[in-house]
Amino acid sequence: MAFEVIIQRKFKDKEQAEKLVPFILQLRSQATIQPGYITGQTLRCLDCDGEYLVISTWHSREDWDNWFQSAERQALQKQIDALLGEETTYRFYEPLVGGIMPVFKDSKPADKR
Repeated sequence: MAFEVIIQRKFKDKEQAEKLVPFILQLRSQATIQPGYITGQTLRCLDCDGEYLVISTWHSREDWDNWFQSAERQALQKQIDALLGEETTYRFYEPLVGGIMPVFKDSKPADKR
């Protein structure tokens, strides 16, 4: 099942934030040709200067991990993190489809009465 990667980057300095754009474009361009890449969006927050959000959809976690660990991505990410002054934040989400709730690890099924 496809899943979403949410990548958040925040800058305190507007000039540094503007330097980020070419790196994001390079990452996006390279990601689109990776096996398992489905689609993505890159967003700039309008009411919070210096915040950028990337929403990326991948066929599988394995496909994302292969891209994440690739030398080409790591090189660009290193430059981005240097601009940020900290590591980029990643979050992983799966869609809830048709009202079916996923079974969570360590959870017990609801009592059927």
